[in-house]
Amino acid sequence: MPCGLFFETYEKDEAIFQTTFLRVAMAAFAVLLLAFPFFSDWLSGLTNLYWLGIMTHICIFVLGAQGLNLLTGFTGQISLGHGAFMAVGAFTAGVLHMDLGWNFLLAILAGGLMAAALGMIFGVPSLRLRGLYLAIATLAAQIIIIWLLRGVFEAGAVEVSDATLFGFSFDTDQRKYYLCLFFAALGTLYLKNLMRTRTGRAFVAVRDRYLSAEVIGVNLFKYRILSFGISSFMVGLAGGLWAFTENAVTDEAFGVALSVKYLAYIIVGGLGQVTGAIFGVTFLELLHWLLEVPTDALSRIFPNIFEKLASLREIVFGLIVIVFLICEPDGLSARWRTIRSYWKLWPFSY
Repeated sequence: MPCGLFFETYEKDEAIFQTTFLRVAMAAFAVLLLAFPFFSDWLSGLTNLYWLGIMTHICIFVLGAQGLNLLTGFTGQISLGHGAFMAVGAFTAGVLHMDLGWNFLLAILAGGLMAAALGMIFGVPSLRLRGLYLAIATLAAQIIIIWLLRGVFEAGAVEVSDATLFGFSFDTDQRKYYLCLFFAALGTLYLKNLMRTRTGRAFVAVRDRYLSAEVIGVNLFKYRILSFGISSFMVGLAGGLWAFTENAVTDEAFGVALSVKYLAYIIVGGLGQVTGAIFGVTFLELLHWLLEVPTDALSRIFPNIFEKLASLREIVFGLIVIVFLICEPDGLSARWRTIRSYWKLWPFSY
């Protein structure tokens, strides 16, 4: 903290934005996000990428990654089934909206609740299983849920119309971006506030020393199941937003690769840090799309070997995750804190 800054109350010490500079910086960042659609076309013209759509997807994945960060980063429960829980939220919201005529807000909330219910059911083994064993159990949940969805929906797809709320239709890409941005910001603020409560501290206690936590009275089963429920609810909301953004839901979009991708987001961004999900999703998604530029350029120069170059993005994606696991296990959020502390202490950084 800056020199001379003293907190007189516990509330001030636990405040989200503790300094005036931080509050001004966050306000400027919020203005930048709100103004992004107005200069996204200019960026698209420079890079031949549709930046408004990319940012919309980043907002959706940030919401889902915050849910997994709660489960894995703060509670220490590994999950490889979040892609399936996202699919449950997407299919539930799409069916309720299209077939039963539900309001889109109620539909995505119902999708989140359905995903939370399934997440809590498949989280029951967490009382007995930990580590790789729990990861295999959640991977089984991923496979089971996707095959159940394919059995219920024979075509494996559902068409979804644009979201409408009180006569206002989110029928343009700009409006869809603002919708997803609102939910991403809401989910991030919720997680930040949750971790300042007694429940949040119990989650961290279960992660760090579950035996000690049980001795002092923390109900391990309750908080593990609760973390599965909240985490699945958030990723279920992300699935509902995906359905109304893409106007279609297919089971192929929510395979095991998506679950692994979610895990990569929070590992690269930083486990157990609210900003970790934001850093991880933004970095990996931008990397994924920016690699299209050299891939397209090389495909025009070497058209005969384009098939080999087409997998370049996936190769680099995997290498980045490995590099971060070895060289930066605390993720981008830890590196950002180091850089920020350096400039605060400069030139007396020693």
